[in-house]
Amino acid sequence: MGKRAQQDGDGGAGPLLEQAVRSVLTAPDETLDLALDTGASLLAASAGQWPAVSRALLGYADTAVGRCWSAGWRPADLARVVRRGLKPVHLALAVDLIAAEGRRHAAAALDRRWHEQLRELEAEVWWPGDEQYLGAFADRHRLDRFALATTALELLRTWGRLPPISPVGPAPGRRPQAERTTGPQAGEPRMLARIRALLAKAESTEYPEEAEALTTKAQQLMAQHSIDDALLAATGDDRNTPAALRIGVDNPYESPKTMLLDAVAAANRCRVVWAKEFGFCTVVGFDGDLDGVELLYTSLLVQATHALNKAGSRRDSRSKAFRHSFLVAYAARIRERLTAATERATTAAAAGRHLREDGTEEQLLPDERLLPALAARSEAVDDEVGRLFPKLVSQRVRVSDGVGWAAGRAAADRAALHGRAGQIRR
Repeated sequence: MGKRAQQDGDGGAGPLLEQAVRSVLTAPDETLDLALDTGASLLAASAGQWPAVSRALLGYADTAVGRCWSAGWRPADLARVVRRGLKPVHLALAVDLIAAEGRRHAAAALDRRWHEQLRELEAEVWWPGDEQYLGAFADRHRLDRFALATTALELLRTWGRLPPISPVGPAPGRRPQAERTTGPQAGEPRMLARIRALLAKAESTEYPEEAEALTTKAQQLMAQHSIDDALLAATGDDRNTPAALRIGVDNPYESPKTMLLDAVAAANRCRVVWAKEFGFCTVVGFDGDLDGVELLYTSLLVQATHALNKAGSRRDSRSKAFRHSFLVAYAARIRERLTAATERATTAAAAGRHLREDGTEEQLLPDERLLPALAARSEAVDDEVGRLFPKLVSQRVRVSDGVGWAAGRAAADRAALHGRAGQIRR
């Protein structure tokens, strides 16, 4: 891990960097190129000053990145913004600046999902010392000093102009109001591990009927997990409250993709709020439900894309209207299937039938607290959505290709309700 060098005696690189960043941040679009050229020229003018600029940049990152954390952003969010609007070299620099800022925080100060995002980004301090960072980065990416200084200023402008957003968890070092044993923990919940294993088996089978049966069982296990949590809360032994996470939703066809995520979330007693301008959805629900939503959405999105590409090989199915209609219909049909699976699990639980983690059922006495407990959880999720997003608007989605609609519903009927190995861009 690199060492944080003292910034005393930086030869004026710190103030010079702050001046360049300030000019780029405040520059209107029509004069941005001039501000970038001027600032990059000042920072890159002297090879002898470059190590001091390197130290100053990583020191400035502590402030710039920390300000984003305080404004509600998380590591995956900052990476997503860069990925959508800038170039791969900006993303590589962004990951390094996130890693550099992370040296300020002990591992215990970060929640589970924060750790997962850092791991997915591979945010690690790989450089030997802060004064050597820019030189090493330039060698890795074959950049001269001017090009790298320009890249840094473009990145800092993008981050510096981000508005505050509703937080989905504590910033580093800030604990929730009350620590909960049911909140995000290190490691994977046992039920989720069972669901993942079941879905992996469904993925490997060559028989569609077997895959559908296995993966419908996975959705029922997810529903049972939510039911168990609700009953635990009803006994007063669990003080869990709704949480939230963000999932990236990118073009093309981001509106139908959001509909698909909403279908998965609704079947698992969660709510979705789409921030179109930033390319993500916020999913609000209880923590165990959020894990299942993310897993299942990832799988269904992959399957939808595969089915769409296969359908798109035909002459009449290459149009944008067809593909949009296909995905809207796919999401609508998946909503019907998932909702039915959840309703069956809830009806069975109300009758005292309990689904074990191994997939077998046991008969218990019906618990009259179940339905009120589930209703209370749904109400708590709605209240949390209202607190986080007090000014929501709804949006209609139209389709204009009947053939695409029919093909999308057929593909949804064939879809296995299971997860694939891999990662989702949050």
